[in-house]
Amino acid sequence: MPKGTGKMVAQNKKAYHDYAIEETYEAGIVLQGTEIKSIRAGKVNLKDSYARIQNNELFLFGMHVSPYEQGNRYNHDPLRTRKLLLHRKEISKLIGESKEVGYSIVPLKMYLKNGYAKVLIGLARGKKKYDKREDLKKKEAKREVERAFRERQKM
Repeated sequence: MPKGTGKMVAQNKKAYHDYAIEETYEAGIVLQGTEIKSIRAGKVNLKDSYARIQNNELFLFGMHVSPYEQGNRYNHDPLRTRKLLLHRKEISKLIGESKEVGYSIVPLKMYLKNGYAKVLIGLARGKKKYDKREDLKKKEAKREVERAFRERQKM
């Protein structure tokens, strides 16, 4: 099964707008108690989250998982730091590449694969304002071409 496939739970569209994604990695995530039930219900927000390497381990900061409604006292802190699971080789590679100026590690998608929650993280380089504008122009031009093509087929 290719990376990033499975039942999509959440997507970080802002990351694709703000960053140029160089490489992607599929990571497992360490969860507590009722968090997986909230994730299966789709109550996850990746918008302002980011990953950082500490003590040769990868951690995810700022991901919001809403408390499970039937969880009562077993619920968790919605914004707690969560550990990501990657192979040692992949973490070593990320350490080297993310030390370069302008590179960040951002979560792109969260999905369920074979019953496990997975996070697709990307090694990303920040875009400049003019790059963002250029991408928007290309996107708009593509939309126009698609619209014209659809109109032509209707005739």
